[in-house]
Amino acid sequence: MRRFALMAVMALAIGAVGWTAASRAADAAGGEVSFSLNEKEIISSFFGGEGGGDQGGKGKGKNKNKGVGNQGMPPGLAKKGGALPPGIAKRQLPGNLVAQLPPPPQGYERVIVENDVLLVDIATQVIHDVLTDVLR
Repeated sequence: MRRFALMAVMALAIGAVGWTAASRAADAAGGEVSFSLNEKEIISSFFGGEGGGDQGGKGKGKNKNKGVGNQGMPPGLAKKGGALPPGIAKRQLPGNLVAQLPPPPQGYERVIVENDVLLVDIATQVIHDVLTDVLR
């Protein structure tokens, strides 16, 4: 009887993990994981000079490191559904911007690649949303 109960618990646990992965894949396929309008406004405003970015007002958020030791994003690759290539130069959002934003969905992160802000699945590095040329 113990063995049956243990196997039932294990089957339920494995089923739950599979359901979570399937649910996550369904969300991604349905396009439900993306930046909200509020997030888009906060990020655009921040890098537009109204958010007091880490640049101290210099350059209005332009990426000063472009071409300096960075392996840039190949043209057209930063799009929904594409995966970030290994070794791509990505940066975290400035702390004072992160403080203004709600937490990203569980399992996702917001990163900067060149002039774009991306919403990326941490495990697969698949891009779920892109705010293009925000840092220009």
